[in-house]
Amino acid sequence: MKASEIMTTEVITIRGSATVDQAVKLMREKNLRALIVDRRHDEDAYGMVTETDIVYNVNAYGIDPKKVRVCDIMTKPCIIVNPELQVEYVARLFAKTGIRRAPVISDKLLGIISVTDILRKSSFIEQPKALTLQEEIKKAIAQARSICTEKGASSGDCAAAWDIVEELQAEAAHQQAKKLDKTAFEEYCEDYPEAAEARMYEV
Repeated sequence: MKASEIMTTEVITIRGSATVDQAVKLMREKNLRALIVDRRHDEDAYGMVTETDIVYNVNAYGIDPKKVRVCDIMTKPCIIVNPELQVEYVARLFAKTGIRRAPVISDKLLGIISVTDILRKSSFIEQPKALTLQEEIKKAIAQARSICTEKGASSGDCAAAWDIVEELQAEAAHQQAKKLDKTAFEEYCEDYPEAAEARMYEV
């Protein structure tokens, strides 16, 4: 599932020159926790102002929100998400950066994606990525063994098939934040040591 499939397409923007009280009124009216700050021109970056920005930088100091501009407290440039990015990578991006939402952009603003979108709209309960990956790994291992039986353990086709397996296993290990003790290819080489020679590519 991609970011474009679960993002919110109705995005409310505000100018950086707007005052914070205008931003608050708009957020209350639209029941939003953040606003995208529009670009001043096509080469400019998008920004973002959130309820946290307002509370921490304005409310906390008793400042008059009519005298503070959005551009004074916004984040710009803000982290953006490609619409083609898989949802689990969006979740990982949010976890690593500590953000809760980001604009979805491909040349132009397409939408906004948040942790709420991920929780409510994604298929992570019905199709956990870890389980899907394990199924892909099993199929790739079976495919690699079949190709190696047909083409020979030291063939280039055999080596390429194991490359696919190792990429999938590396992704699974990265997702679980742990190192593999032994890859499927290393296990295969215990029975077919000649297969390792085919992996020594020319630089």
